[in-house]
Amino acid sequence: MNLFVLVWSYLRSKPLNTLLNILLVGLGIGVITVLILFKNQLGEKIGNTSKGVDLVVGAKGSPLQLILCNLFHIDFPTGNIKLVDAEKLANHRLVKNAIPLALGDSYQNYRIVGTTSAYTAIYSAQLGEGKWWTSDLEVTVGAAVADALRLKLGAHFASSHGLSKEGHAHEEAEYKVVGILKPTGSVIDNLILTNVSSVWKVHEESRDSVVMASRFSNLLQANVANDSTREITSLLIKYKNPMAAIQLPRMINSQTNMQAASPAFETARLYSIMGVGTDVLMGFAYVLIFISGLSIFIALYNSLKERQYDLAIMRSMGASRAKLVWSVIMEGMTLTLFGALLGLALGHLVLWIFTTWIPEGAKGGFTGAVWYAEELLVLLGSLLLGVLCSLLPAWRAYRTDIHQVLAGG
Repeated sequence: MNLFVLVWSYLRSKPLNTLLNILLVGLGIGVITVLILFKNQLGEKIGNTSKGVDLVVGAKGSPLQLILCNLFHIDFPTGNIKLVDAEKLANHRLVKNAIPLALGDSYQNYRIVGTTSAYTAIYSAQLGEGKWWTSDLEVTVGAAVADALRLKLGAHFASSHGLSKEGHAHEEAEYKVVGILKPTGSVIDNLILTNVSSVWKVHEESRDSVVMASRFSNLLQANVANDSTREITSLLIKYKNPMAAIQLPRMINSQTNMQAASPAFETARLYSIMGVGTDVLMGFAYVLIFISGLSIFIALYNSLKERQYDLAIMRSMGASRAKLVWSVIMEGMTLTLFGALLGLALGHLVLWIFTTWIPEGAKGGFTGAVWYAEELLVLLGSLLLGVLCSLLPAWRAYRTDIHQVLAGG
């Protein structure tokens, strides 16, 4: 009889035990798969989002909040900084370039960002339709925003204060969609981009019509009113040389009323905070796999008592000891292989459901339709688990005494 057919027949003879062992292995592998997918994609998102930015400068407060708000756009601003102070910093000898951000409003939970074209260059964003914003209250929207909100060229909308739909709506000043970006797989897909003066215009209180002198701002690449009260939210800075990494943050934090936060340092902190939760989940997965391995070992060990007569008959018909050993090992490997395949499928399915049904998952850009080399290691590890669980039962099968078993009937 073919060895594979024999092993399959043994497994089919006890369907409940087989399904239970496969399910236990699958649940443990599934948790590990979800963590692998999440951690790898999170690392890629963080790397892509923070590339080209050495320092984020904003109002004093939490450095991590400053990074989350101005790089990942998932938190609230720590406050505003004066435009004149930002311009002075942008002209510092240690700064290669500086990109302004003006935040505060959103549309249907998607953030509106006042900035310059240099911001889009960080993510190599390209137009899919229309054009870049050029005038006040014109916006170019990310691909995910256009898809989720069904925004078309020429559409008008009013922004809301904050990051929620319930915020105060600025109905007196509507934005117009003039461009839609191609998908980039980065945070810019979830943003609505305009110029800084548009953000100011939406928030301007009714004033007496006073003609103010204007000046050209190198930071904003536009003419602005010569008004010392103008503010922006933050600056994204690129260092001119390695010395800037040592001197610039210290100078900003100690000698100005602004705060400097390093994306590299703060994202490392973020990883350490999240690491506690992932370690707990990973530990839970290992417990499940240990229990499944123990269950497979017990099932194989006990089944040998019932199959001793069958094994003795096989030996008397010419089957070698090695064939008996391989039959037991293959049984254990088959259980863990099917369990691993189930777990890998479950992990990808869970992440797909998360990104399809939960808006925050979709906005994060995560997907279950990717594969990583670590998953192959998980599959190989599951096969090794099957071998380890089968070693002692296989040794018992190897030592089967034909005469004693057949004599005992």
